[in-house]
Amino acid sequence: MTLDLAVIGGTGLYQFPGLEDVERRTLDTPYGAPSGAVVLGRFRGRRLAFLARHGEDHTLAPHRVNYRANLWALHRLGARRVLGVNAVGGIRADMKPRALAVPDQIIDYTHGRISSYSDMEGVKVEHIDFSEPYGAALRADVLAAARRAGVAVVDGGCYGATQGPRLETRAEIARLRRDGCDLVGMTGMPEAALARELGIDYACLALVANWAAGCGDQAEISLEEIFANLAAATAEVPKIIAALLGD
Repeated sequence: MTLDLAVIGGTGLYQFPGLEDVERRTLDTPYGAPSGAVVLGRFRGRRLAFLARHGEDHTLAPHRVNYRANLWALHRLGARRVLGVNAVGGIRADMKPRALAVPDQIIDYTHGRISSYSDMEGVKVEHIDFSEPYGAALRADVLAAARRAGVAVVDGGCYGATQGPRLETRAEIARLRRDGCDLVGMTGMPEAALARELGIDYACLALVANWAAGCGDQAEISLEEIFANLAAATAEVPKIIAALLGD
């Protein structure tokens, strides 16, 4: 059966509910080990692959994720569409906790991460066009699926990708706001760029876990609130996926 979609789960999404006929595939890649086994199964009659970005026990910090191995493994298994689910902080007023968004731009503030498949001895250097970092076709499909599923989703926005694993300072968020960022997260890059190098139609479904530092009306960021907000937002993801796969 053709692989219809691959989902990379972020913080709070370590297993995909509702998968049937599950098979776990552990792949060796030219870039080392992925974050864990790729879980293959059927969801509403369609073939789906799922990979927990941080590992199923959340043991990998954002800067320690082997993004190259993850994308290569999914591509090797036949994924041509990949939806990255990312926990983020909200900067713009409508990116409030528990909101879901499908960003259309990204600014990369990370450092020291291996960000290209060209970063190997003897490999031809590829200069990808990254003007539009997310695939237009999959973005449109995700937005349409959310509408069909009755899930409110913000269309567009700029994702600021920071190094982590610490949360940002107020001054850093103020800078991101001046730069035009609407969301802040730690895993958006280099995942999006690597997907583009492999020719994968890639989109991000961002789940707002908290207001970023200095935004909203909260004085302090509570981890308990973050996980409660993530749980509420994550519960909407299978509805969107079901509609995306034609339920």
